[in-house]
Amino acid sequence: MRGVQSVWQAFLQHGAHNGTRCSGHGRCAGTGRVRKNTHSKWPRRELWDQMGSAIARIIGTNVQKVPKFAPTVNMWVYEETVNGKKLTDIINTDHENVKYLPGYKLPHNVVAIPSLKDAAKDADVLVFVVPHQFIRKLCDEMVGTVSRRALGITLIKGIDEGPEGLKLISDIIREKMGIDVSVLMGANIANEVAAEKFCETTIGSRNKENGLLFKELLQTPNFRIAVVDDADTVELCGALKNIVAVGAGFCDGLNCGDNTKAAVIRLGLMEMIAFAKLFSKDGSVSSATFLESCGVADLITTCYGGRNRKVAEAFVKTGKTIEELEKEMLNGQKLQGPQTSAEVYRILKQKDMVDKIQTERSRVSLCVLVLFVWRWFTLRPPKPTIKHELSWKAAEWNTLSLFVPSLLSSQPFDSLCPTEGRFPLFTAVHRICYEEKPVQEVISCLQSHPEHM
Repeated sequence: MRGVQSVWQAFLQHGAHNGTRCSGHGRCAGTGRVRKNTHSKWPRRELWDQMGSAIARIIGTNVQKVPKFAPTVNMWVYEETVNGKKLTDIINTDHENVKYLPGYKLPHNVVAIPSLKDAAKDADVLVFVVPHQFIRKLCDEMVGTVSRRALGITLIKGIDEGPEGLKLISDIIREKMGIDVSVLMGANIANEVAAEKFCETTIGSRNKENGLLFKELLQTPNFRIAVVDDADTVELCGALKNIVAVGAGFCDGLNCGDNTKAAVIRLGLMEMIAFAKLFSKDGSVSSATFLESCGVADLITTCYGGRNRKVAEAFVKTGKTIEELEKEMLNGQKLQGPQTSAEVYRILKQKDMVDKIQTERSRVSLCVLVLFVWRWFTLRPPKPTIKHELSWKAAEWNTLSLFVPSLLSSQPFDSLCPTEGRFPLFTAVHRICYEEKPVQEVISCLQSHPEHM
């Protein structure tokens, strides 16, 4: 292969904000406690540059060992000045990303390039590690530069939404660039990957041969990879787990304890599975995929060690907005959990699945009323005796006693008219972050979760 070009550590600046709209096709922030961002033209890059540089270390080392790969790795880097020097010059001279992954040397064959087109030109393999808000613009700039025979793999943890509903990042890349795209997701905290601490990850690829090629490119003794063909589910896991992690952080902020956090993780996993099945293109969602590193392992890691959890806990304890905490704790970097919850909320609203609980409860009330009227007029004896009348009244009261509490209760009567697609945890996270709902709503959603009905 001519080379492995890495599309990471880069963000696109084009145009200005108009309220909540971010550059590119992403959204920066909304109403409520996540305030509008009207001054920054792109989010900070620590998370993505950390992971990009960590993966660069692996690829740079591996391509030197496998003859089928060209020995040079082009890495697209957004140019900026660090201590009076260009970041690309520092990386190419000192072989270290001193700003975003200090202390870890990059192989000498990893070359930082500030031009996107120059970095991607004639690439056979592209690795995408950028915020999902910018992927459309990024792909537009590369069209015509990269051959349609090239292969891509995305580490981007997010989803997009449009007029047709859910849109996976890999689908956007496929449609824009016409290349085959695999995905890599797993319990992979960037600085631990860079430190070569043992971890696992999952590659999802519709083409098994391509998945195995990426495994050869990326696997090390301490970065072990499983390849599965359930690529869409792998990708959804990487995005949705960040929403659950925010919920776990809320519970930590409320000092709910480990039992409650375990419930958040379990119920969050159930919502992840339900969401994947609901939006599967062909219905081929494998439950086994959720047992891979991309599923339950990544979920646990994020709910205990991730920045979404950390900031969500501070959100509860300090009373500050998410945006304020991003500036203080993450140097302005945008959390993926709240943004993904907003995108999921809009997608669910398109499907009329946000307020299903009240709708279904009303439907149950009507079902019960119809059943009761039918029973009265069809089963009542035409000429009842006094004995029959008394026994009939008792039966009627017994019947009503079964239904009236559920009709008066605020909880849905799922046992009679069950429905799919309820996502109370996902919805609660969105409403707490964007609609100024009380944080205690996350506990309420657990108490009335459909999994308990």
